[in-house]
Amino acid sequence: MTLTVRAPAKINLHLGVGAPREDGFHPLTSVYQAVGVYDDLTVTRADGWSVDLVVADWIDRSHVPLGGANIVDRAAALLAAHHGLVPSGDLHIDKAIPVAGGMAGGSADAAAALVALDRLWGVETSDADLLAIAAELGSDVPFALIGGTALGTGRGEIVEPVADHGTWWWVLVPSTEGMSTPAVYRHFDELVPDAPAVPPMPDALLAALDAGDPHALAAALHNDLQQAALDLRPDLAGLIDAGEAAGALRGVVTGSGPTCVFLCESADAARATAADLRTAHDVVLVTTGAVAGAHPVSYV
Repeated sequence: MTLTVRAPAKINLHLGVGAPREDGFHPLTSVYQAVGVYDDLTVTRADGWSVDLVVADWIDRSHVPLGGANIVDRAAALLAAHHGLVPSGDLHIDKAIPVAGGMAGGSADAAAALVALDRLWGVETSDADLLAIAAELGSDVPFALIGGTALGTGRGEIVEPVADHGTWWWVLVPSTEGMSTPAVYRHFDELVPDAPAVPPMPDALLAALDAGDPHALAAALHNDLQQAALDLRPDLAGLIDAGEAAGALRGVVTGSGPTCVFLCESADAARATAADLRTAHDVVLVTTGAVAGAHPVSYV
């Protein structure tokens, strides 16, 4: 038996960050959107356990941990423990989501592994239990299972779909140099020592999604971590300016960076913006959202 599961990258349309909690996590109010940049994870029945991968030609393979240290190893261990099993299977990851780019590529792989191994092992894990295991793996993993457009609260792991009546066109510019999420959060804490205990709800952005209005959505895009990311990587400010000058309605850093995303009015506008940005950047992606969360695409 061989099964391939596809999982999407996420971008943050809104990321509100509160003051650190006693457990060290920051409370978040986030609006996630799954976009059409994917990792594919293929599992084959086997007696032992192995994980390997190939990456897009612009991704540095050495930045992806293997040898038992990948998040898919943790996902397999937690799912197996939940059912009293020993992990088994040969896993192959085909990676196109930027590494350390603020787009939750590792979380996508974990979600894909949960979906794939649940079917490979025939354990029929309930949705509630699968989401609970996903939350244990990381704040972004539950959303990678659900996909679409969703509101995340808590530390981001409590996810509920929101009304989204638009087809949104995005230009994504990843970086060959990743950023440390903990470093960005530490700098945020220095910049905003009086952050609220609970970030406010993004009412204007939710209304723009419901209305399907790209101009209203562009005006409402927000990331509390953006200034911290720009301080650590000043070159990103120039990239955002360049994308907006090339016709994007708005550009922002997604998540903790360094990937920058640009909302465009249409597919043609996105392609034109991307063409302009490609004169200075080797990797520029055009994609759309929202798309489905982790889902099987082949079964043999």
